[in-house]
Amino acid sequence: MHFPFCPGPMPRREFLRVGTLALGGLSLSEVLARRAAAGQQTCDTSVILFWMWGGPSQLETFDMKPAAPSDYRGPLMPIRTNVSGVEICEYLPLLAQRADRFSLIRSLHHEMSAHNDGSIEVLTGKTPRIPDPTSQAHSEHPDFGMVASRVRGARADGLPQYVGVQRAPFMTNPAYLGVAHRSFDTGDPSRSGFAPPNLTLVTGVDNRRLDSRRSLIRQFDRFRRTADVTGSMEGIDHFRTDAFQLLTSHKVAEAFDLTHETTTTRDRFGRHRWGQSCLLARRLAEAGAAVVNIDATATCDTTKNFSWDDHAGAFHLDYAQRERLPQMDQALSALLDDLQSRSLNKRVLVLACGEFGRTPRVSHAPVNFSGQIGLGRDHWPQAFSALIAGGGLRMGQVVGETNSKSEFPLHDPVTPQDLMATVYRHLGIDPSRTFLDFSGRPVPILFGGRPIAQLS
Repeated sequence: MHFPFCPGPMPRREFLRVGTLALGGLSLSEVLARRAAAGQQTCDTSVILFWMWGGPSQLETFDMKPAAPSDYRGPLMPIRTNVSGVEICEYLPLLAQRADRFSLIRSLHHEMSAHNDGSIEVLTGKTPRIPDPTSQAHSEHPDFGMVASRVRGARADGLPQYVGVQRAPFMTNPAYLGVAHRSFDTGDPSRSGFAPPNLTLVTGVDNRRLDSRRSLIRQFDRFRRTADVTGSMEGIDHFRTDAFQLLTSHKVAEAFDLTHETTTTRDRFGRHRWGQSCLLARRLAEAGAAVVNIDATATCDTTKNFSWDDHAGAFHLDYAQRERLPQMDQALSALLDDLQSRSLNKRVLVLACGEFGRTPRVSHAPVNFSGQIGLGRDHWPQAFSALIAGGGLRMGQVVGETNSKSEFPLHDPVTPQDLMATVYRHLGIDPSRTFLDFSGRPVPILFGGRPIAQLS
């Protein structure tokens, strides 16, 4: 079964009419602006990022401290995993049975205590020049998905190199790489009748609508408004070529089509946002996308759309994790199973993390929905955790250790730059490579950082 937006071959005349007049209606500034980049793709590896924006608590996920005083350890208990000596949160029993397939990094740290600044630090590997405590900052440098898109270049089949399942991180932008390398955002794959909105728009334009000059001009004007002022229009011919590839490629359409999966598989991943997002991410990575970002911000229940930002007075820690962690547990464990069963666990690297951790000491405040005192934690970049799996790396271990209250790393500290260096190595990208910024100054992909030695 194919998506309704996957037509048969498009006559050249119709394609030229689309490419000339309706370019903006194809959302090419986000999806189809895949200009041929310098160099050729030499690596078929992929990265799936389970992006837990909001700052997941290390003390309620992967770095629990059951022996700490009650004001630090929090309300949840650890459980054993199938790796001796490694424990994780009680709400992650499926992952606990698969701990030999992933490693935990417990010593991540940086200095950015605002959401956007911390996200920029982690996703770009570059520290914001002027931190913004209001979390309104946007990056001056591209994130690693945009870099991968630029280095890998356009795929012959039209599949975007960088895909945001639901959406990509909103605080990053392609900056001096140009809008050609912005992510293609899919929307929510768990909704009924899911189809990526931009692709639906593309192939939903029939011949009669193509004849509507007014409609096509409006679409083209939208493209011009979204095009950056630094030269994105100069690649117009490449836009047309890539648009044609995406319009006519059954292979690309099938990569986005979850109906090709069995009911059993879809149920195993979970019929919720995170489950179906992980399933779609596996399909896209298997098809060859370089980077797939999963927006792991909100739960499947739209009445409880909260992030991982667990301040006291917003959500009780136990309540929040009880809602979130079982969904993450189901989705990520199914993803690890699928990658292994399909022999993709070396080619695909999975990373689950957020922009920082939470304060070791629990804070207290009234909780509106229950009238009780709620427990929460504030922002804490000095120590946080990440799960990493696949990529041919060493699994079943813990990298780094924090002190008894998870306040700071005791040994083997890991920076976001080290994490990005590990990701770039998997993608076959030299982090010392430079790009010219808007002023013509060469900027390296990373200013520092080394791949995490314990994972090699």
